[in-house]
Amino acid sequence: MELAWEQTGGAASLRVQGRLDAYWADHLGQALEEAIRRGEARIGLELSGVAYISSAGIRVLIRFHHQLERLGGSLHVTNPSQAVREVLGMVGLLEALLRVGTPAPEPGAGGETGFVTGTARFEITELDPRAALRCEVIGDPSKLARAGFDAGDVRRVAFPDDSFGLGLGALGTGYEDCRGRFGESLAAAGAVAFLPSDGTNAPDFMVSGGSLVPELHLLYGVRCRGGFARLASFEARSERGTAGFSDVAEACLTLGGGEGVGVVMVAECAGLMGAALRRAPLAASGSERRPFAFPEVREWLSFTSELAFSRGQAIVVGVVAGRELPGLTKLLRPLREGGPAGHFHAAAFSYRPLRRGRLELRETVASRFDGDELLGVLHLLNDDRPLVGGGQSELTRGACWLAPIAEVVGS
Repeated sequence: MELAWEQTGGAASLRVQGRLDAYWADHLGQALEEAIRRGEARIGLELSGVAYISSAGIRVLIRFHHQLERLGGSLHVTNPSQAVREVLGMVGLLEALLRVGTPAPEPGAGGETGFVTGTARFEITELDPRAALRCEVIGDPSKLARAGFDAGDVRRVAFPDDSFGLGLGALGTGYEDCRGRFGESLAAAGAVAFLPSDGTNAPDFMVSGGSLVPELHLLYGVRCRGGFARLASFEARSERGTAGFSDVAEACLTLGGGEGVGVVMVAECAGLMGAALRRAPLAASGSERRPFAFPEVREWLSFTSELAFSRGQAIVVGVVAGRELPGLTKLLRPLREGGPAGHFHAAAFSYRPLRRGRLELRETVASRFDGDELLGVLHLLNDDRPLVGGGQSELTRGACWLAPIAEVVGS
């Protein structure tokens, strides 16, 4: 089978020649997935040269037809051969696949405004200009440096749909149930996720439903509540096709219009850079612990030496500030040299293309936990060590819900 791409009238056209059987259907599926990753929203398949199509080939057409429809785009068939026309007609798909879907909206349509950084272009949708966040700082993060947490530090924190947050926590019934599993955690739009530090390396999650409100048992962290002022959708514009995470976070700080900004992001990723605890940082009787000293750090932390969870998708939650914010500063670390400070956790998922246009946060987050595989949870880092550093997380496109932080309170 031969595949050849060309651009026609704002849509991508793929000319297919040969047999569309079980073997070649996989190749066609890979080609279509790569096109969607590149940002193609309207795809036409020129099938005049296809001499045979099996059920496996039909399955690929149906899969990507539905996938692009959900993204606001379309996949359609043009000039089908007689063999293809007969088979699609017999299974009742010919009319649907010949029909061209509604064109996806162009960037900036619908009253949106643009914003450009060194590596990304943003399209801004105003949600509620008066929206602001109240952030509650929970616990004492300084105890992490000496592994000094105990039962008295645990807070049971609920995360309803109008909240988001992050910290060191666990899902469970109390301290005794969670004590060996406290790890990187995040919450957004009625869902919580965490990576246990008990060696299982199996991330767990809970999503709100009915009267169920997810809760985390936190040793320390932050919970933010309130509405979002803006939705900032972005696409990478660098030569390498990715946007550095610090660049995206700094843009969110600027667009949020505050000295500190809270962010929930859903993004397609080239890869994530970060770390996760390998052991719960609990106090040990009569012993002094230094989990971040060398060589002990190797036993306590798992680092991504290179970009992890490549070509996937992530839900990213955090706060970013351009200067010190009373009550919040102790949680923040520089995102890059000379740049703003922040604290972000990411839940990594298997790949799913992100729909274009205006997105609803609750629906977007819930669909990831409902239909995609949760692969891990990381504290995002910028590994800027000379020569050996792995750099920072790299994103290709995504959506950021953001609002200024109006108030910070302690627990």
